[in-house]
Amino acid sequence: MQVTSEAVETLVEQFAKLPGIGRKTARRLTAYVLKMSREDVVRLADALVSAKDRVKLCSVCFNVADDDPCAICASSRRNHEIICVVEEPSDLMAVERTNEYQGVYHVLGGVISPLDGIGPEDLKIRELVARVSGAGEGRQVREVILAVNPNIEGDTTAYYIGQLLQPFGVRITRLAHGIPVGSDLEFADEATLGRALEGRVGL
Repeated sequence: MQVTSEAVETLVEQFAKLPGIGRKTARRLTAYVLKMSREDVVRLADALVSAKDRVKLCSVCFNVADDDPCAICASSRRNHEIICVVEEPSDLMAVERTNEYQGVYHVLGGVISPLDGIGPEDLKIRELVARVSGAGEGRQVREVILAVNPNIEGDTTAYYIGQLLQPFGVRITRLAHGIPVGSDLEFADEATLGRALEGRVGL
């Protein structure tokens, strides 16, 4: 006996395919959509289709954008001698929100993770090497900032990229890791405190 609508179950299945969404959350999202007005549902559906149809990857940095190249890569105000390498477009947005960085970016599309079947060839590493070697934009790159997450996969990816870029004489740096601003030392774990000591800076 069918307990619920087939259309409802189909919507639950589609929501459950999204990353981080389990069946329970998928059911909550479905219930919320059913309570929305038809006009709001149509606007949501239109936004999804429009994003899928219009959004493309920048051919230079591989960020998601409406235009190719993206606004950052096309800007003459950005410092094209510095490339900040990030895992995903969401990481790029996080760096941009600081208003501290004025260089350009390179989105890898993930990190090296053999357990998940992701190798260097599955990422935009070859394209990064081409940019640094001068085969891409025709601009001299001075520094590459490896802004990948401080975990095993991120460290592995950073080491791999660092080895590939070393022959080009470019400065390779990583984001400093350590104690978050406003927190107490007594609450920091050993790994975080250790990284903070390693990455200490002069006054």
